[in-house]
Amino acid sequence: MSKRDYYEVLGLNRDASEEEIKKSYRKLAMKYHPDRNPDNAKAEGQFKEAKEAYEVLSDSEKRSAYDRFGHAGVDPSQGGGPGGPGFGGVGGGFSDAFGDIFGDLFGQAAGRGRQSGGMYRGADLRYNLEIGLEEAARGTETQIRIPAMETCTTCNGSGAKPGTQPVTCGTCGGQGQVRMQQGFFSIQQTCPVCHGAGKTIASPCVDCKGVGRVKRYKTLSVKIPAGIDQGDRVRLTGEGEHGVAGGPPGDLYVVVQIRPHSVFEREGSDLHCEMPISYGLAALGGEIGIPTLDGQAKLKIPPETQTGQVFRLRGKGIKALRSSGYGDLMCHVTVETPVHLTEAQKELLRQLEASTLGSDTHSPRAKTFMDKVREFFNSP
Repeated sequence: MSKRDYYEVLGLNRDASEEEIKKSYRKLAMKYHPDRNPDNAKAEGQFKEAKEAYEVLSDSEKRSAYDRFGHAGVDPSQGGGPGGPGFGGVGGGFSDAFGDIFGDLFGQAAGRGRQSGGMYRGADLRYNLEIGLEEAARGTETQIRIPAMETCTTCNGSGAKPGTQPVTCGTCGGQGQVRMQQGFFSIQQTCPVCHGAGKTIASPCVDCKGVGRVKRYKTLSVKIPAGIDQGDRVRLTGEGEHGVAGGPPGDLYVVVQIRPHSVFEREGSDLHCEMPISYGLAALGGEIGIPTLDGQAKLKIPPETQTGQVFRLRGKGIKALRSSGYGDLMCHVTVETPVHLTEAQKELLRQLEASTLGSDTHSPRAKTFMDKVREFFNSP
């Protein structure tokens, strides 16, 4: 039975490039592979035919012989080559055609962050900085001391003892990765000997133990912008750990934690505080001093003020981080019951209580409450 033309099998022109040959074969191999067509005997024959065509046309010498002499040029029974291009003859085949795909995939997963020559970007660092509410509101500049991995000055980051040099890894040939055959697929993995560096160290540096980096402390100045809030981060570019083998450094993220304040509670750019006032001031009204982050402010208390009323002092809050505007100060009033009264004071209160007893005019909230109670008990 005569064989079909290999170019026809792969659906290609005779001037097809190596990439076009590989791409066409991958497509056909995925379509007709026996594992994907267990009940289709014809598919197995088409897979073998495509594989045979690929093994010849992907080899420059065999392709040249095939272009000149046809099938006779690559058929060993006719003196056309050192090994038959059939299913079990010439090396290569399914795993080689797909090795590039899966090698790249697994190689990237194993070496994420690795650059050429075993270079790695340094790790990012995090530092929790606790500041006061006033510092967060106004902004501040402070210094922090952090541990970090820095390039070893003894070996200049090579990891090798001074006077020696790292040598090319004999397992991966300096590539940092090795191929491993698993069934049909050729999987690319990080070299288990050099761990992706591509080099090994026979005489490690005594200071860094061959790592190329040592742990040191450094002091940095951090500018905290006005209006920063709990959990916000300040990024210091390049102040993280040093890279490996000349790789770029990571970044340092300063995460702000704000200490609880004795007077104020923060809500975004607004501040809240609780202000106790006397029984008489609540009833008669008056003016009091209110604390703010910038000193005292005056607040007018209207007559007949009740516990829980909130007074807003506009612009007395905190500056918004990315805006020029300021929040407000919300003052929550609490009416205090007088304590430690003298007999004369108690008598005055008894007289006041007697004069207002039973009058809805003087206790509107109590009247409303009792109305609700009566409605509750009288409801069916």
